[in-house]
Amino acid sequence: MAIEPESTFLEKLNPEQRSAVRHGDAGEVSPLLVIAGAGSGKTNTLAHRVAWLIINGVDPRKILLLTFARRAAQEMTRRVGFHHHPHRRFTGRAGACSIVWSGTFHSIGARILREYAERIGLNPGFTVHDRETRQIC
Repeated sequence: MAIEPESTFLEKLNPEQRSAVRHGDAGEVSPLLVIAGAGSGKTNTLAHRVAWLIINGVDPRKILLLTFARRAAQEMTRRVGFHHHPHRRFTGRAGACSIVWSGTFHSIGARILREYAERIGLNPGFTVHDRETRQIC
């Protein structure tokens, strides 16, 4: 049974966003894919969803929060902490959520590669070159 967070937690969401946040709400956590256009409130909805899961007992260390943009990843993690802070599910420094798997597809991919680098024959200190750091010959 889901714990109803304080009344202000979901009240600013529209019905579709609220439905996404409470998905699987009958005591069973199930995967959720949110596909929506720019400016539709995806970041806010996903932050509320993750906060909802944590408030209702999901271990934040078992949540994978991915996005394409670095700024969106940082914003979602910040918003999750903001939304569930009153419920005192934090660990670590003040204001920081204990979601350890939050970031961009690229940053999480690089993190996993570094973690298993030696097992797959890579140097864990490898460097990723992007357009800004590559040299043009």
